[in-house]
Amino acid sequence: MREIWKKIKANFWFKVLLNKYVLTLIIFTVWMTFLDVNSWLIHHELNEEISDLEASISHYQSEIAEDQKQLKELNSAPENLEKFAREQFHLLKPGEEIFLLEYSREED
Repeated sequence: MREIWKKIKANFWFKVLLNKYVLTLIIFTVWMTFLDVNSWLIHHELNEEISDLEASISHYQSEIAEDQKQLKELNSAPENLEKFAREQFHLLKPGEEIFLLEYSREED
């Protein structure tokens, strides 16, 4: 048993890994990667969340641009506003009747 232990101690990699500076570096790396509050894993999760939020920002900015375009179009002429109100909210003038046609989709 002692001979095996002497062979292990004589191994180059065993000496390198038991060096106090290498051990300190290994412990520091493991600590910063997995255990610390500011670990690499947490930073990775936060970076993914940031990219998701940036994607939602761009989506909402495009939605705002479309809504502003539609608002400008509705405010440009009263006919457009009346057409929009009739189509979206089924508004009608006095004495008018509205017929809504609903189509049923048959699924096979």
